Amino acid sequence: MKSLEYSINPLVTQIEKEPKDFTRKDIIDFIIRNDIRIVNFRYVASDGRLKTMNIPVTDRHYLETFLSYGERVDGSSLFPYIGTGSSDLYVIPRFCTAYADPFAVTPTLGLLCSYFTKDGLPFEMAPEYTLHKAHKLFTDKTGYRFEAMGELEFYVTDKDTNQFNTASQKGYHESAPFSKFETFRTHAIQLMAKTGGMVKYGHSEVGNFSLDGKIYEQNEIEFLVNPVEQAADQLVMAKWILRTLAWQYGVDITFAPKITSGKAGSGLHFHTRIMKGDRSVMLEGGMLSNAARTVIAGYMKCAAALTAFGNTIPTSYFRLVPNQEAPTSVCWGDHNRSVLVRVPLGWSGHGNMILQVNPLESGSSENPGSQKAIDKQTVEFRSADGSADIYYMLAGLVVAARTGFEMPDALQTAARTYVDRNIHDYQDSLNTLEQLPASCHESALVLEQQRKLFEAHSVFTPELIDGTINALNAYVDKGIRREIQENPGLMMALVRKYYYCG
Repeated sequence: MKSLEYSINPLVTQIEKEPKDFTRKDIIDFIIRNDIRIVNFRYVASDGRLKTMNIPVTDRHYLETFLSYGERVDGSSLFPYIGTGSSDLYVIPRFCTAYADPFAVTPTLGLLCSYFTKDGLPFEMAPEYTLHKAHKLFTDKTGYRFEAMGELEFYVTDKDTNQFNTASQKGYHESAPFSKFETFRTHAIQLMAKTGGMVKYGHSEVGNFSLDGKIYEQNEIEFLVNPVEQAADQLVMAKWILRTLAWQYGVDITFAPKITSGKAGSGLHFHTRIMKGDRSVMLEGGMLSNAARTVIAGYMKCAAALTAFGNTIPTSYFRLVPNQEAPTSVCWGDHNRSVLVRVPLGWSGHGNMILQVNPLESGSSENPGSQKAIDKQTVEFRSADGSADIYYMLAGLVVAARTGFEMPDALQTAARTYVDRNIHDYQDSLNTLEQLPASCHESALVLEQQRKLFEAHSVFTPELIDGTINALNAYVDKGIRREIQENPGLMMALVRKYYYCG
């Protein structure tokens, strides 16, 4: 109970439960106790952004009604692949996602919703249900649970005052006043935590530059590892909070993968781990386990097709170029930022670092080989960016992980695709590895070739795969990298067009 008392989330402290245990009665009691007069139903559409329905709380009967039965929406306006003749959908609130709206003038409660059909069945193509299906099947087939977290990178822009400026591309972990948006970033982190986000930390990133009287500063907010459905909800909420707060501060913000040439692009890296009960199975004897290598093999097999969900606009492929700390080859390695899948530093070593710098902690600090330390180990999938449809991208990663367990040669695939060097410095190694797509056009081709992996067991519906392929092909960007080399102005025109992606 003491841990609940210290929570920054007002619903947790007042209801005295973790969000996963919230009930309809808990939500109603909180609304009445806090004189909440607006409830916002929020749900993600095909563009990956939150949509909103404002519902007034006029009396208790109406409150109980819409929390019990949800509401109707026009699905054809939210998902272009639904016919207008059968487009009515229900949106049903998920009580575990309830949060007090930090921006509303009138006391307001928000709830994320799931989609249901006219027959009262989950809408098969819905983003959140696709992810749910992927995770349930993964657990049913392997006995493991899949967990994830995101590293959300973005640029904040404001007028350049020419004070305490940092050298271009040298902004990593700068402190104020050299970091201009530390106050904005920490404010955003506080709001995320108050609305249920499990934030690990935030910091300024490498990218920073001045252009046309404006300063552009790259930032990153990283989350704690959570069940994959919760991880998706938190990222969608985080993007909404960052944009809304930027509007209030009078600054601009973009999650675009590339906003100018020669400067760091913004990714959306996903750290993943698999769990057996409450224990991670990522390590065995202090080394990466065979189960973890099997997951990586699945990522290798599906990597190129996953760009269809994680790199959804032409400017995505301006970031995925050599020597930009973004992957181009389908490979993996330890602590290596040139690879697609990175195994970051873990806490499996034998030295007690805390004790070395804090000798008074003798006898009270955790063993570095403890289960808590082992649970920290993840593997990081690095190709996705801010244009990603977060639910579909994570669903794709879960499908890829399951695919690894279905591959008879998974461990051999993992061994073949492992590299221990900067891959871009060794042409002989590059020639043996599959390359990621170079355009939306190429991404669509690969997804078509591998669509059966995603459609298996009805995780992704054929209509959803068709819609994804059609959306990618609509950009008509075959050969886009060559085009921007011949016409540099085209790149900036595309950057402006897709500046507010995702």
